[in-house]
Amino acid sequence: MTETPQDRERESREALERVQRDSETLGTSSLSRTSNRLRDHFSAKDAIGDAEGGGTDPIELWGRRIGRALSVIGFVVLAYWLAVQLRLL
Repeated sequence: MTETPQDRERESREALERVQRDSETLGTSSLSRTSNRLRDHFSAKDAIGDAEGGGTDPIELWGRRIGRALSVIGFVVLAYWLAVQLRLL
């Protein structure tokens, strides 16, 4: 069987992806990765560069940050209210 250059390239990419995935699991802890993703989410890093031309709209950035902070506050209030209703507190 002769392998085409595309087949070898695909196999190489798959091998590199496996190595990266496996080394990532061993290199950093799950807690560290989760905390980094949570920090990036609440600092609205996903909004950076979304605008046309790669720019960032400051209003959209702060809107996302405020909205996400309010959602956390709402979650805490609702969790507290549920605990009071279940007479856990």
